[in-house]
Amino acid sequence: MKIAQNTVVSVNYKLSDAQNNLIEDGAQPMVYLHGGYENTLPKIEEELDGKEVGYASTLQIEPEDAFGEYDENLVKVEARSMLPEPIEVGMQFEGVADGEDNEPVIFTVTDVADDKVVLDGNHPLAGMALRFELSVIDVRAATEEEISHGHVHGAHGHHGHGDDDMEEIEDNEPGDHFRTKPLQ
Repeated sequence: MKIAQNTVVSVNYKLSDAQNNLIEDGAQPMVYLHGGYENTLPKIEEELDGKEVGYASTLQIEPEDAFGEYDENLVKVEARSMLPEPIEVGMQFEGVADGEDNEPVIFTVTDVADDKVVLDGNHPLAGMALRFELSVIDVRAATEEEISHGHVHGAHGHHGHGDDDMEEIEDNEPGDHFRTKPLQ
């Protein structure tokens, strides 16, 4: 089966920076719903469109086509008293960037000092050219439910729609992708 709109694609991958320094070794395959559902980077979809199981490629994606350029305006320093304790590097909070259009941003704590905390709203890979080694291992037709939800269900896909073999995870429960707290 060829990769096309509304197919579920499983890809083994290795992610490196432009200098070939390993970022992620893709221990689990990336499984996504193909066809503009924003489940992977558009340049990856473009590269894999029309391909079949067994296709392999190395693709370099520039920052503007990956996670954007690094934006200094998304870095803020807040009083430590504004955030919950204990505060640690790596924690994430939802907030609004200064001077932005009030769209929520996920900020990551990048530094903690005595009375200040540095928060960075950039994606961790912002500003980086990325090199993906891709190998297509499976292609199947998406189910009607996957198409209507806009993402893959089942193994390595989305959890929480009552799949019998998956434990349902509600937003803001342990295991949720982001632990967030609004900033004032």
